[in-house]
Amino acid sequence: MSKQTEIDMKDVELNELDPEKQPMTADGQAAGGEKNGTVKQKVPEDEVTFTGLSKEELMKVAGTPGWVRTRWVLLVLFWLGWLGMLAGAIVIIVQAPRCKPIPEMNWWNEGPLYQISDVEAFSDGIAGVEAKLDEINKLKVKGLILGPLHTIQADKPDTLNLEEIDPTYGTKEALVAVLEKAHKKGISVVLDLTPNYRGASPWFNNGRIGDVIEKVVAAATYWLNLEVDGIKVSDLSVPANSVDWSMLQSALRINSTENPKNRLLMGVVENMSAEAVSQMVNSSGVDLVLSNLLTSKKGGVERITAMDTLRSQQMSVGWGLGAAQRDQLSKQATTSGLIRLYQLLLFTMPGTPVFTYGDEIGLQALGEVSPKMIWDVEKEGAVVNETAEAEQTERVAMRKWFRSLSDLRGKERSLLYGDYYPLSSSSSSLSFLRVWDQSERYVTAVNFGSSPETLALKLAPTEGLELPEKGTVKLSTDAELEVDSAISLDKITLKPGQAVLLQFPYTG
Repeated sequence: MSKQTEIDMKDVELNELDPEKQPMTADGQAAGGEKNGTVKQKVPEDEVTFTGLSKEELMKVAGTPGWVRTRWVLLVLFWLGWLGMLAGAIVIIVQAPRCKPIPEMNWWNEGPLYQISDVEAFSDGIAGVEAKLDEINKLKVKGLILGPLHTIQADKPDTLNLEEIDPTYGTKEALVAVLEKAHKKGISVVLDLTPNYRGASPWFNNGRIGDVIEKVVAAATYWLNLEVDGIKVSDLSVPANSVDWSMLQSALRINSTENPKNRLLMGVVENMSAEAVSQMVNSSGVDLVLSNLLTSKKGGVERITAMDTLRSQQMSVGWGLGAAQRDQLSKQATTSGLIRLYQLLLFTMPGTPVFTYGDEIGLQALGEVSPKMIWDVEKEGAVVNETAEAEQTERVAMRKWFRSLSDLRGKERSLLYGDYYPLSSSSSSLSFLRVWDQSERYVTAVNFGSSPETLALKLAPTEGLELPEKGTVKLSTDAELEVDSAISLDKITLKPGQAVLLQFPYTG
């Protein structure tokens, strides 16, 4: 076969190829007259589409007996289910325990009060107090008690000027600056207006008590108008028995009416029985009475009895160890362990805890001179020997302990305003229970004696309340009682000078 014949045969074969299989070229034509790349699609002549039932057909079907019964069954089931859920919700609401209404509280019930009786020893004057407010705020205190700051010559009523600050302490402008900064931090400020604070008798004992009260009333109005949040006076029993005492109460009530924040009238009493303190709360009309019951009553039985007497008045009772005399804890609690014990006790008792500056670090008070406050306890390089280093370490640890207690009291309802129940007491120990509604419950147990003691905890029959077999250690001064460990609540053995705070949940 010649070369020309082979070429002709290839042309015939290409022409016989199916048009869809022929090669596509830029300018070539496929068989059948279509251009290369053209895709053919056959469309069915009769395409069927579903349009559903017509309205007439639906109405016809809906009216059949089967569909009517089905609809009624579904409707009945829906309403039965709805009514069942409603009934269940009502049963749950009725059977659920009622929440106890929260008692009326004021700012002085919400946390500890911090007393700065000597601003010179505390911070070199009033201006220094403003500079230390950031440190004070870390203690979670709700109020400062400043002073007395006014001018007076001891035992000379004619020199009394309650509206003038002694220049050795600072100026009115410095005090106003303290007020402004403290209020921004949520800290209230109370001014001590005890007239004759440098003399033998706080109210002079000169038969002119009415004149002195008038000066106190005028000064209270003056300082309250400068945004002071309260007034404190010592030896409350003297002015409270005067016919002029009601004037001071009226001055604070009028100021509280004009100001949305309640103003505190605080009085101090000493060497009174718990019954007399209770009567003073009722008769004097003051908002808070601070006594020295913990100082004058040394035994656990006496102290637990005092708490029993005053528990119903806890919103109007302040507790301190030395605070009534403007002294530090260390004057009564002579060891670091005892200071921690009394800090725990004060923070968990029913009432407002009142501390004097330095109590948070165990500041040592010697004699009648106010001790100098120690700052920068965590500052590195401040120690010069092993003894100083040990003291600094102890101050840091004690302040941490104090802050933990203050924070806990502010968060836990049982400690903040809970009911109080005595559990045990002896000459050197005591324990009690704090409970509020469905909140966590707390047991305080302390041994301030010099010998180990086993406390047998017993709760008097109380409807809806009983002690569980075990409690969890929340805080303890004894390293052997580890935090979060469980111990029996039947009997608790404490070493000398040790305290523990136990917790157990509400179980319904």
